[in-house]
Amino acid sequence: MCCSLRVRWTITPKTAPQPWIACGGCGGLRAFQSSGKIRLNANGRKLDAWLIYKCLACDKTWNRPLFERQNVRDIDPETLEALQSNDIKWIRMESFNLDALRRKSQRIDEFPEFEIAREVMRESADWTRLEIELLVPLPSGMRLDRLLATELKVSRTRLQTLHGKGLLRTNPARADVLRRRIRTGIEVMIDLAAVADRELSWGPLATGSPR
Repeated sequence: MCCSLRVRWTITPKTAPQPWIACGGCGGLRAFQSSGKIRLNANGRKLDAWLIYKCLACDKTWNRPLFERQNVRDIDPETLEALQSNDIKWIRMESFNLDALRRKSQRIDEFPEFEIAREVMRESADWTRLEIELLVPLPSGMRLDRLLATELKVSRTRLQTLHGKGLLRTNPARADVLRRRIRTGIEVMIDLAAVADRELSWGPLATGSPR
């Protein structure tokens, strides 16, 4: 759309979720964190794979099953290579697999800290509308209102007011979108035509480029 500043924000959580598991060393439920390492066990053409976790209190390990007795021929070649090489990127992606963690633990700690990379996709002269496209490659517990409030230095109350007046819209559109978790594909459109200093106040915060 003309007269708009469009940016892409890539949000990456800093810390992987930590499941609480009964620890044989501590004798009770404890938080475990991913060690970043894979354990494999081959039995003929069958393969077992686990992601190794460590207790934060005593370092006792817990092996989270990735699969068991899987025929090697049925494993995606890229996945097999990642497992055999302890690929850091693949393991990090798997450590954020909340569905798999929920099957093994009733309590999972998630962390709000994240890194954000900003990219300007389009900037029209004298823009009056800010468009933010979200890219969230790893699951995040961050709510949309908290993200916008933190990065744009605006209160959640003001965000709710803008949303209520139709000056802040989202795609997909939902009444409770500001209270929901961020995810890839969400677009935020904010009408700033009435803000005289938008290029000096909102612009640098949206782009990450002080002017």
